[in-house]
Amino acid sequence: MISTKPLRFPKNFTWGVATAAPQIEGAAFEDGKGESVWDRFSRIPGKVLNGDTLDVANDHYHRYPQDFALMRKLGIKNYRLSLAWPRIYPNGDGEVNPAGIKFYNKLIDSCLKHGITPWVTIFHWDLPQALEDRGGWTSRVTVDAFATYAETVVKALGDRVKNWITLNEIRCFTVQGYSPGCDKAPGRRESAQVVNQTYHHALLCHGHAVKAVRTFGGKGARVGLTDNSAFSVPVTETPADIAAARAWYIDQNAHILEPIYTGRYSAAYLKRTGKDRPVVQKGDLELIGQPTDFLGLNIYTGQFIRAGKGKVRYEELALPADYPRTTCWWLNIMPQAIYWGARFPAEVYGAKAIYITENGCGYDVEPVVNDEVQDLHRRDYVRNYLRELHRAIADGVPVKGYFLWSFMDNFEWQDGYTRRFGIVHVDYKTQKRTPKLSAKWYSTVMAENRIV
Repeated sequence: MISTKPLRFPKNFTWGVATAAPQIEGAAFEDGKGESVWDRFSRIPGKVLNGDTLDVANDHYHRYPQDFALMRKLGIKNYRLSLAWPRIYPNGDGEVNPAGIKFYNKLIDSCLKHGITPWVTIFHWDLPQALEDRGGWTSRVTVDAFATYAETVVKALGDRVKNWITLNEIRCFTVQGYSPGCDKAPGRRESAQVVNQTYHHALLCHGHAVKAVRTFGGKGARVGLTDNSAFSVPVTETPADIAAARAWYIDQNAHILEPIYTGRYSAAYLKRTGKDRPVVQKGDLELIGQPTDFLGLNIYTGQFIRAGKGKVRYEELALPADYPRTTCWWLNIMPQAIYWGARFPAEVYGAKAIYITENGCGYDVEPVVNDEVQDLHRRDYVRNYLRELHRAIADGVPVKGYFLWSFMDNFEWQDGYTRRFGIVHVDYKTQKRTPKLSAKWYSTVMAENRIV
C-alpha cells in the first residue's frame, strides 16, 4: 500500500487570515471619519466597476464581534487587519478623532477576547483626502503627518498589539496611483521623477513607523514592512536560469528593499533613474534603514525568467494566451512564485524572518447553493501554493507564517464588489456570511499544521 507523507509545517508556525479597513469596515463617514482618497476616487464615474463605493462594504464597523466569533469558530488564531488613517485623523493631521481611537480600542479588545492575535497594518492605501489635496505622496507634508499618526496609534494600542506592519504594498499606492495609465486612487498622472519621489516618501513613512514601534511599542513589539515585490521564477532550476531570475529580482525591487536593508539606494538604481532619481535629504536613509524584525510579502503570481544571450543577463517570457489564471487578468496561477519569492529576499537581503502576509485568488462567480460555496478552484490554488511554501521552508528559507487573503469577500478596489477573494462568502444585500469550502479546508490545515 502506498502512503502519502503529510507535509507538516514547523512547530509554532503562524497561520492566519487578512483583511484591510477600507475594504470591509464601511461606515465611511460615521463618527467623525474623514474622506479617504478611495472614498473620493470611487465616486468618479468609470473608476470603480458598477460605481461601487466603500460606504457600507461589509459593515464590519458594526459587525466586528460577529466576525470575530466566526473566526474563532473556524479556528483562526491570527488576524492581519489595518487601521483607517482618516478615522484617526480625519484631515490627515491636526486634531485626532477620539471616536476613531475608541473604535480601534474596542476592536482590538474584541479580537483578543475571541482568542485572536492582531497583526496591525498602520497604512493600507486609504490616504486622507485632505492630505492628497496638499500633495499626497508627492509631498513631505504627508511624511510629517504619517509620523504623528503612527506615533498616535502605537501609543494607543501598543499595550495589546505586538505585531506591527508599517505599510502595505508601496508600489500600489505610489506608481499605480500617480503614473500615466494608473488605475488606483488618486488617479494622478505624474512624471517619472515625481513617482520616484513618492516611493521615497513612502519609505520615510516606513522609517517613522519603525521608530514609533521601537519607542512606544513596549516589550515584545515587532515591526516590518509588507511588500508586493516583483517575483521571478526561473524557467528551469539550473544555475544559469536561477542566476538570471535573481538578477531580474534585484533590478525590479532595488528601489524599495535595497534602502530598507542596506540604508542606501544602489548605484545601479541611481544610474537607471538618472535625473529622475528621488531627492534625498540628510538623515533620510538612516531613518529608512532602521533594522526591522521581519519582512511581510504579498505573493500571488510571478514572472518566468531565463538566462539571456550574450550580454543580455535575462529574458522575460511572455505567457501563452490560455495560461491558467483566475478571473483577475493579472493573477496568473504560478505556485513556484511563493517559493522563489520567499527564497530570494532571504538570499539577497538576508531577511531573517519572512511572513506571507497575503496570498489568495479572486473569482467573480461563486454562488451559494444549499448554503454552501464549492470553491474548489480556490482550495486547489492555496493548496498548491502551500506545497511550494513548504518546500521553501524545507530548503532553509526562514518563513515563519502565512496569512490567507482574504477572510471574507470585500471591496476589491477598482473591481468593486464583483471580484471575490474571501474564504467566507458575503451577501452584500443582507450581509450574511457563509464559510466556503475553502474556509472549512483551511480550518483543518491550521488546526493540524499540515497540508491536507
